[in-house]
Amino acid sequence: MAVGLHQGPSVKSSQDRRSWARAPLWISTAAAALLVSGCVNIGSLTRGVTASSGIAEVQNDNPEVNAANIASLTEVVAKSPTNPVAYNTRGSVYARTGQYKEAIADFSQAIALNPNFAEAYTNRALALRQTNRNDQAMTDFNNAIAANANYDPAYLGRANLYRSLNRFDEALADLNYAIRLKPESAQLVHARGLIYQRQGQWQTAINDFDAAIDRNPFVAAPYLARGQCLTQLNKLELALEDFNAALNLNNRNADAWAGLGLVHERMGNKPKAVEAYQTAIGIDGSQSIARAGLTRVK
Repeated sequence: MAVGLHQGPSVKSSQDRRSWARAPLWISTAAAALLVSGCVNIGSLTRGVTASSGIAEVQNDNPEVNAANIASLTEVVAKSPTNPVAYNTRGSVYARTGQYKEAIADFSQAIALNPNFAEAYTNRALALRQTNRNDQAMTDFNNAIAANANYDPAYLGRANLYRSLNRFDEALADLNYAIRLKPESAQLVHARGLIYQRQGQWQTAINDFDAAIDRNPFVAAPYLARGQCLTQLNKLELALEDFNAALNLNNRNADAWAGLGLVHERMGNKPKAVEAYQTAIGIDGSQSIARAGLTRVK
């Protein structure tokens, strides 16, 4: 059954489901069998796109586990030095732990071994974005699409890059095509909603965030974005529900606390506004909405 416009998941539900925003990539020696089929890639990195930047979010997870994964994959690379998927897989673990130099080297080796490896081009593009090399990243997204015109993560990555450059028409074209390829993707419709949000098309953005939540109600980002749009439309009760739903899923989200504070402020509840703003600043001292709001209400 589709989730209604303002029904938030419980904390237990969020823990029971694996979300595309925070899905871990567990790789060990046992995962070597997957290398043969080429189905392991940087999925966790593409799933970690944040609403604010559109760049993949680093998930360090357990350092000991990541070190063991890298060691196991290094053994796989040593045994199969001409297998591009082995390098791509190890590169994805390097990337998720913020070791971008090593990740880019592995993705580059994967591409050298297979110049038509769309996944490796996309992964390298995401790592390049993390190191502020957007021109090179754009080239890699283009190469990924040239290698496989139906590889939707490349369209998603390129669209997020276009969005960061305010090239909204091109971003929408990429996402509309990717959604036709994969109409049930929550990530894709959420990404399109972010573009409409940037353009100030609040209701159109809300429609896409509704669709993202229908497809996967256990991710905080669409609730946060929808709450921000509802605030712009002065639908404060509904916005309040969405910010609470986002915090139900991730109570360390400074943007959601800031949004909650702004709604409480506009509703005239200064004590709750102060509490929410202070919590946001405690998580992220640079949260500008919370800092400005706290100055107004104190």
